[in-house]
Amino acid sequence: MKVSDFDYYLPEELIAQDPLLDRSSSRLMVLNKNENPVHKHFKDITGYLRAGDVLVINNTKVIPARLYGEKEGTGAAVEILLLVRKDADTWECLVKPGKKCRQGARISFGNGKLIGEIVGQTEEGNRFIKFEYEGIFEEVLDALGEMPLPPYITHKLEDKSRYQTVYAKHDGSAAAPTAGLHFTPDLLEEIKNMGVTITEVTLHVGLGTFRPVKTDEVLEHHMHSEFYMVSEEAAKTINTAKEEGRRVICVGTTSVRTVESASENGRIKAGSGWTEIFIYPGYKFNIPDGIITNFHLPKSTLIMLVSAFAGKEYILNAYEEAVKERYRFFSFGDAMMLLN
Repeated sequence: MKVSDFDYYLPEELIAQDPLLDRSSSRLMVLNKNENPVHKHFKDITGYLRAGDVLVINNTKVIPARLYGEKEGTGAAVEILLLVRKDADTWECLVKPGKKCRQGARISFGNGKLIGEIVGQTEEGNRFIKFEYEGIFEEVLDALGEMPLPPYITHKLEDKSRYQTVYAKHDGSAAAPTAGLHFTPDLLEEIKNMGVTITEVTLHVGLGTFRPVKTDEVLEHHMHSEFYMVSEEAAKTINTAKEEGRRVICVGTTSVRTVESASENGRIKAGSGWTEIFIYPGYKFNIPDGIITNFHLPKSTLIMLVSAFAGKEYILNAYEEAVKERYRFFSFGDAMMLLN
């Protein structure tokens, strides 16, 4: 299976650069069991949900993980992206330019309000940085850091909250679970009042979101590792729905990866851990009966995941239709709902 099998043509002007003023006014393409696409708006999603459904959302919270500083001694500009917290003050980070930041180098952020010392590195070249600061790290980071927008978004984000779901709770992501960006508190309340159960899981989105697939063969690609959590309550809610034949619909590929990482033989287990699950065509799903997701990058692991769920040709035809209909693509773009 070739990575090039998941390529498609996308005009650059269809890459959404800014979030819409009203989150739920994005467009929605509904794909149901190989039927022709139906074009709606996201707030119309209530017409495709029903009482008894379980909606699984990822409650991770994006941290302002991008920091700009200067290397002490030289004044050289340095950019870092916080990836994984190793202990209270030490993080695994992506550092640019990495060649000039070796072990022992110190980087100053915000005129010395935050100091980072490189104390090691991974096999892949990421750096471990130990930070020095006064006060509470999260408050210092909130003051100095920027939201780590993907490289295809070139506009400056004026409001940090717009790269955050309205239900974000647990700090830890380097990127947003973007399918959830379309929900508003009012829409979630309307969904609950329909008799739909909303249950929360956590997966902290990591560096892999920014990494392109560089191999020619799909099976040669190695997935990044991400931390996930499934509570006892969430596991019970999902398992009961599956036993009773009710639908489980996942919001976003991150929710899909979470429930599939924690499941076996059609049941999900409570717990936490690290997952490197890679879902591509041929994969047999345990949990989701539907997926709400955005339109993903060509040749990405995410388009492979939705192709595994709905069929590669069906997905690529839908993407072609989305281009024709001038849908907005990627993180701040429009959505699709896949139903089996």
